[in-house]
Amino acid sequence: MMTTDPGRGLPLGATVLAALFVTALVTAQLTAAKVLAFDVPFSLPYSGSSLVLPGAALAYALTFFASDCYTELYGKRAARRLVNVAFLMNFVMLGLVYSTIAAPAAQSSIDPGQFAAVLGASTNIVAGSLVAYLLSQNWDVFVFHAIRQRTGRGKLWLRNLASTATSQALDTVVFVGIAFYILPQVAGIGPQLPTTVVLGLLVGQYALKLLIAVVDTPFVYLVTNAVRSAESGRADHIMG
Repeated sequence: MMTTDPGRGLPLGATVLAALFVTALVTAQLTAAKVLAFDVPFSLPYSGSSLVLPGAALAYALTFFASDCYTELYGKRAARRLVNVAFLMNFVMLGLVYSTIAAPAAQSSIDPGQFAAVLGASTNIVAGSLVAYLLSQNWDVFVFHAIRQRTGRGKLWLRNLASTATSQALDTVVFVGIAFYILPQVAGIGPQLPTTVVLGLLVGQYALKLLIAVVDTPFVYLVTNAVRSAESGRADHIMG
């Protein structure tokens, strides 16, 4: 675990990873309303040969990469702090977006209705994403740290895959379940989609997230090793 020098502030690695985490998180919130479709050369249950998923899935998958690197380098407590502070930043972002939507538009502005339609995420999307985020990100940190306690610094690939695969499953079920099934069906908030479409969103979103988790494992090694090397050299320079 890395330490910081109070006179020099956070290490560069911690700053970059925290910035990446928050940037990806905010981007995920802003892109959640668009539904994406990717053709694949095989067929999946309910999804068929097309992966259908919310636009947030791409950016949100990056948050797990950043948090796993952060947990590996700086420990469970620091990672939990990052996750929970970033959760509050969601409300800052939403407040800024909705205040801008509510503010009067100049005649030279783009159409206010289009602006609101693009950036003003619906209640079901916001509620689903916030609940899913809080549960899945804290679960990710918990599982990653629990495995690290048993394996030490070895088997980084195992804790990266296990923590991300389980937390992404939790995130997918909670987000899609709340945003596209529970709130529309029970409270009438959001569009009511056929059950087969909702199941297709579940399968498509999780399949892509799981693929990203596998692909990003070498990059987790690359980033953590690079940060350790850089911060070790920085510490030696300070002590010298």
